[in-house]
Amino acid sequence: MRGVWVFGYGSLVDPTSFGRTLGRTVRPGVDHLAAELGGFGRRWNYGVMHSTGWWVDDAGEHHERTIVALGVTADAGGSCNGVVGWVDDDELPALDHRERAYDRVDVSDAATVADGRRLEAPVMVYVPRAEAVGHYEQARDRGAAAIEQRYWSLVDEAFRSLGEAERSRYHATTSPPDVPILPLERR
Repeated sequence: MRGVWVFGYGSLVDPTSFGRTLGRTVRPGVDHLAAELGGFGRRWNYGVMHSTGWWVDDAGEHHERTIVALGVTADAGGSCNGVVGWVDDDELPALDHRERAYDRVDVSDAATVADGRRLEAPVMVYVPRAEAVGHYEQARDRGAAAIEQRYWSLVDEAFRSLGEAERSRYHATTSPPDVPILPLERR
């Protein structure tokens, strides 16, 4: 069966999250491998456009928030750690749907696997589209954007599962968020 490797730098680092989208078990060390992507920097710059978050403050007031997630941007001197996961051609539509405001970009020449193995298929990464970045920026500027606490924790734990050095590197190579992290409920 044909397919591609997909570089994950956020929630796709979690094999359970990745596998849920594909409808199968993703196996760390087999079809989900620690990797590095050169020429890109990880940013909190993606404004989710298909769902909103709601937060209830201490006074019981409900506030709508644009949900902010991770994205990558071209950065000639940058790099970020993550994973590559195998995706069969017939599984790509499900992943494309999940990453629907991202463009799938070929980064075969910029991705390396931590254990040094050579990948025999293309490596792709999902890069936020301009409209998703603009959605985030507009919401941030209005004070109406936040990172979902569940997502923040999922990504942190996914990197922790790769080892404390990988988790530390994730934090060191990711620009700090410029919006709050809140216990949002999706609607």
